[in-house]
Amino acid sequence: MNSDYSEFVAVYGRRRVGKTFLVRETFDYSFTFQHAGMAKSSMRKQLKSFAGSLKDAGLELPSVPSDWLEAFEALKDLIRHSTSAKKVVFIDEMPWMDTPKSGFVPALENFWNAWASARKDVLLIVCGSATSWIISKILRNRGGLHNRVTVEIPLSPFTLRECELYAESRKLGMSRRQIVECYMALGGIPYYWRLLAKGLSPAQNFDSLFFAKDARLRMEYSELYASLFKSPEPYERIVAELGRRGVGLTRDEIAAATGMCNSGTLTRRLEELEQCGFIRKYPVFGKKSKSAVFQLIDCYTLFYFRVISANERMDEHFWTSSVGSRIVSTWQGLAFERVCMMHIEEIRRALQIGGVVSGSAPWRSSGEEHVQIDLLIDRNDGVINLCEMKFSDEPYALSAEELERIQRRRRVFREETRTRKAVHLTLVVSPSLSRNCNSGELQSVVELDDLFAAAKP
Repeated sequence: MNSDYSEFVAVYGRRRVGKTFLVRETFDYSFTFQHAGMAKSSMRKQLKSFAGSLKDAGLELPSVPSDWLEAFEALKDLIRHSTSAKKVVFIDEMPWMDTPKSGFVPALENFWNAWASARKDVLLIVCGSATSWIISKILRNRGGLHNRVTVEIPLSPFTLRECELYAESRKLGMSRRQIVECYMALGGIPYYWRLLAKGLSPAQNFDSLFFAKDARLRMEYSELYASLFKSPEPYERIVAELGRRGVGLTRDEIAAATGMCNSGTLTRRLEELEQCGFIRKYPVFGKKSKSAVFQLIDCYTLFYFRVISANERMDEHFWTSSVGSRIVSTWQGLAFERVCMMHIEEIRRALQIGGVVSGSAPWRSSGEEHVQIDLLIDRNDGVINLCEMKFSDEPYALSAEELERIQRRRRVFREETRTRKAVHLTLVVSPSLSRNCNSGELQSVVELDDLFAAAKP
């Protein structure tokens, strides 16, 4: 806003993460021009809506623009007549405006390159939940918009600490244990957290949000993917298969499980899901990139497949009646792993390796023992942290049987990878570790409070 030149800002991130709210709050809901694309509408309807936004901003048009070049010419007229020192133009949900054969992107290129960038007083902000479109058409554009964006703002979900601050501001009265449990279902998505009702326990809120007759988030899954992808079915098939597998699947395994051709189309779909924040791609320790594994990381989607979909009888109190069941406990184990993977920096700080270069990923063996490791932190100081995540209601007590399983995983990992680094057994537990004779075999422990620790300024 304070720049001496025109600026082109791209704000992107997962649906419901708060992009529009951020921009509106920043500028106190005051813009020279603001517009939002219409979901699944024709070019004609998009142009009519754009003309309506121009009218709301004070520019009367004799007729609806015939194409986007004409529409942006009208926007230029509006800006020319503005008396504001900085002309703030906010176009939300821009991906929806790029309908087939509409010429929208070339018109946008012409507006910015030939006109707005030649001035010093335009602040153009574009926004969209279809992150893959923003990245491919705006940020990685190989035509007229190549390297034209001056500022990128990828908006990430809240961390646990930020959710705690938000819960405190809304007087929800939640313990950290309850915040983690809500995070495992809602992720750090502000819109979802806004729906939590004050005065209700997390269990009551879950029934209300996910399982009641008119539950606000019961149908969120279908709306979520349909709003981002014009043909959501293939993407839903991919996340459905990944939702059934804890540690993830390789590209070949995804193709086999979904029946999709292992081609460039599958590559594009995987990239788009990754860019939208639903899945992540991670390298397998000691192997080439072709052996990379894809894993579902969106907390709500995982909760949908593991819990919401299990409510076949449409029980409005499914959550409270299922607490302690195998369905819930299995989901809790997988979901807590996802939460930990979203808080790698907090884990690194707890291990006091914040200044050590490292990479992190789960690992699975290719041998006959079928060993899976929740998380490896591969450090350049000669150490690998083999991390196991445990979520429990009470302080976690490491049993002799579980210790033996962890030690076996370390042995198989060493044998298969032939690593020369020291492998430290690390336990990440919620809420805490109950010390006993077995816990002394661990090299390090990360507890719940560590995941809430904010970075020091």
